[in-house]
Amino acid sequence: MEIWDALGQGLALILEPHRMLLLWGGVLCGLALGILPGIGGVAGTALLLPFTYNMDPAAAMALLLGLAATTTHGDPISAIVLGAPGHAASAATALDGYPMTKRGEGARALGAAYMSALMGGLFGAVLMALVLPVVRPLILFIGSPELLALAVFGISMVAVLSGNTPLRGLTMACFGIMLAMIGSDPQTGTLRWTMDSLYLWEGLPLVPLTLGVFALPELCDLLVARTAVVEQGKMQNNWKGLWQGSADCFTHWWLNIRCAWIGSVIGAIPGISASVIDWISYAHALKTEKGARLTFGQGDVRGVIAAESATCSREGGALIPTIVFGVPGSAGMAILLGAFLMHGLVPGPEMLTKHLAVTYSMVWSIAIANILGSGLCYIFSSQFAKLAGLRYTLILPLVLSLVYIGAFEGHRNWGDLFSLLFFGIFAWGMKHFKWPRPPLVLGFILGAILERYMFISIQRYGGSWMLRPLVIILFAMALLSLVRPFLIDVKAHGGIKGMLSDFHAPKFDLTHIFPIFMLGLFGVMMAEAVTWNFSAKVIPMIVGTGAILFCLLSLLNEVFKGDTHKRREEEALARGEVAEKMHMDIASTIDHMETKDIILRGAIFFGWMIGFLASMALIGLIPTVPIFIVLFMRVEGREPWRITIPMAFCVTALVYGLFDQLLTIPWPGSVLGDYWVWWKTNIPSA
Repeated sequence: MEIWDALGQGLALILEPHRMLLLWGGVLCGLALGILPGIGGVAGTALLLPFTYNMDPAAAMALLLGLAATTTHGDPISAIVLGAPGHAASAATALDGYPMTKRGEGARALGAAYMSALMGGLFGAVLMALVLPVVRPLILFIGSPELLALAVFGISMVAVLSGNTPLRGLTMACFGIMLAMIGSDPQTGTLRWTMDSLYLWEGLPLVPLTLGVFALPELCDLLVARTAVVEQGKMQNNWKGLWQGSADCFTHWWLNIRCAWIGSVIGAIPGISASVIDWISYAHALKTEKGARLTFGQGDVRGVIAAESATCSREGGALIPTIVFGVPGSAGMAILLGAFLMHGLVPGPEMLTKHLAVTYSMVWSIAIANILGSGLCYIFSSQFAKLAGLRYTLILPLVLSLVYIGAFEGHRNWGDLFSLLFFGIFAWGMKHFKWPRPPLVLGFILGAILERYMFISIQRYGGSWMLRPLVIILFAMALLSLVRPFLIDVKAHGGIKGMLSDFHAPKFDLTHIFPIFMLGLFGVMMAEAVTWNFSAKVIPMIVGTGAILFCLLSLLNEVFKGDTHKRREEEALARGEVAEKMHMDIASTIDHMETKDIILRGAIFFGWMIGFLASMALIGLIPTVPIFIVLFMRVEGREPWRITIPMAFCVTALVYGLFDQLLTIPWPGSVLGDYWVWWKTNIPSA
């Protein structure tokens, strides 16, 4: 009865008009920040925190949780419409959402994303309400060995996310783990792969890497194709598509519930990055849904549902350890913890006794915010879907300007922009050489977690940590996930003997350039790692050895594999016996073009990006934005001045008003800006 009373009191608190108004304000801020690439809810929460000083605790939490719960609702827009996820949390959504848009079903994908987000968010809130009184012993049971095992299980998902190329997927996962180890080693302080750059001492930030790996290749292909994302004649009715996508969520309600459960549970585990939740959920759907291995990655609405329901359910789960233990599960929750303390809310028993009504007002805040956020997205979705029909010369200038700003949020350093450019070029090559990108990001997200908890587990438990029940279960599941694709391949080719037969003399072609480049890169990295302290090099050496082995096996397989292998694969696929035969990535739509044209136009795209950086270095970011937009629109598309000038003015006003004045982002220095500061300091006024 006490819990029911607290639920009622919490609802009464949040339904007070001024608190509902604040909740609305938080929802609007969350949606706006979610749409902008790379900004995310952390910056918004930090921005709103000072405004809560004079509020009561329930009102302050309504404002902050309204923002936190709906930031992910805006994420899918760019991922689905443009194939350019603005945040790591929506990267998995793009795998099926963008192909749906390209065949004219963008509205359906958006409808499915919003309804699954609503259902997932409500599920997370309900789960939080139910488990708060009993969750303490469950969370106390989870230690560093379980977190390590969960990270290993997450990395094992690369076998599923690699489609028909598990060796390539494992190679890129190992590379992602190695990238995560760049910086100062937490055990010994050894600088690993920093190339004498101060920027890399703290490691590579996630945002520039994610934007470079997923956003830039799709934007580059848009310029290469020189068309809209989808032709106007192929676009379905937007409102019909929205309703169809919503109906899909109810058709696949059990998938929605399962993935929301995954998001809530993983979100409640401190120390596991929220950015990995959508990938684990997506891989779960890929393994369990009937026929998914033939259709996921090609525009299957179930892929959108799986990713979005898990992503939007995590806030309810992430709030649990913050309330019960004062242990934030993410950077956003860390800021929220500061708000708790600022308003006299001490995490622990008091939150479940003395302040139970306020605690349940947070549950209601998350639930109502999800309803409001999804409703607003539905209202404007028909307009968002129309973006896919616009000419590329109208889309790219705006999106690229925001991508630069989002990437700069990583460390707020010039290195963020160079990282964006490097990973953009690298991932564009991955896409067209058909090396899967999801394993790279998954390995990067989980790499640092794996190494950190490995050392903690060994130091605290010795070797006994491997005998803990949950660790054994998770390791067994990870082993099964890694081995299963190989077993299916063996079965499809008539056993080991069939796989080892029909090899011919080596045949080399241009596609082998990429694995040879990767082998050279791994060799250089390993040569440097040999000189480090033992504790600093042991994990990098193990991972690097695995990367070389997987990459070499993949290369040899391609070089020596005979035509009979390919014929058997095609026959087995036609019989439906090899369900894994897929390329788990966003398919390219420009493969029909001449290679020289693709390379030339790709060079033009990255030339525009380099020119943007050069202009920033000379005159600064804000003056560069209008110049870039005008030049791009006039040179690339001969757009009329009546469109070009308003576009340049509006985007520049947005950048200046929101990012410069409101968020007060410290922009990178420029030659002109530095000279102006020197002039004002050293030249006396007349």
